[in-house]
Amino acid sequence: MLINSQTKIAALLKHHPDALEAIITISPDFRKLRNPVLRKLMAGRTSISMASKIGGCKPEDFFEKLRPLGFETDRSASDEDVPVLEKSIQQFLKEIGNAEIVSLDVRNMLAEGNDPLRLIQQKVKELRRDQVLKIINTFEPTPLILLLEKQGFETYVDVVDEQQIETYFYRRNAGESSQSETDVHEKNDWEQIFKTYEDRLEDLDVRHLEMPGPMMAILEKLEMMPADKALYVYHKRIPVFLLSELKDRNFDYRIKEVSNSEVYLLIYKK
Repeated sequence: MLINSQTKIAALLKHHPDALEAIITISPDFRKLRNPVLRKLMAGRTSISMASKIGGCKPEDFFEKLRPLGFETDRSASDEDVPVLEKSIQQFLKEIGNAEIVSLDVRNMLAEGNDPLRLIQQKVKELRRDQVLKIINTFEPTPLILLLEKQGFETYVDVVDEQQIETYFYRRNAGESSQSETDVHEKNDWEQIFKTYEDRLEDLDVRHLEMPGPMMAILEKLEMMPADKALYVYHKRIPVFLLSELKDRNFDYRIKEVSNSEVYLLIYKK
């Protein structure tokens, strides 16, 4: 297989069964790829170039490790073929022109154990057509990227260092209107659905997990669960990122809010 810095990690893993272990030896940061759920979420949108920034290495390190597996390096790829996500920060800022950048640093909120989702959603709603939202975090917010891409946003991720990753959200077509945020209260037949699956429930408590642990644990559990059962989840909050992913995977759900810090979910195959 011919590869270059823009080759997606998912393509490498699909082409050779030993590519996963080879990549993991490049950087300790890549060990998370052993998690099948996280691998599905990230590998398809992460290139060798972006992975190198995250892992503190170079694309050449990938080429060297993958060469014994039969991968060949294509060094003829033109910079014109590089998508906006892989361009330098200078190129990206030039591309968005005079758009005003609205910055939101959520690192302190996360360090204090608070969920910044509602604040981020509010910032997204308030964005004008000539503005770009910049989220400052310590990791690439993959679930947020997936959620906002479905609402018409494009993204650019700039890995400044290990403790600062800046993710930009903008609309290429400024005339597009934003989709409304996921309506999590659209159905109120909790009791009816609960009775349907009452003797076919599997419990999962994710209240002790830090983000994005709850989402990863829920998706991984659903992959192993029989289709005729429902997953009963104990959560601290309404997982908006997860709900969008569930719909894409043909799952339905019901939500029961007990308090501001206690939420129950019923998740089952449509």
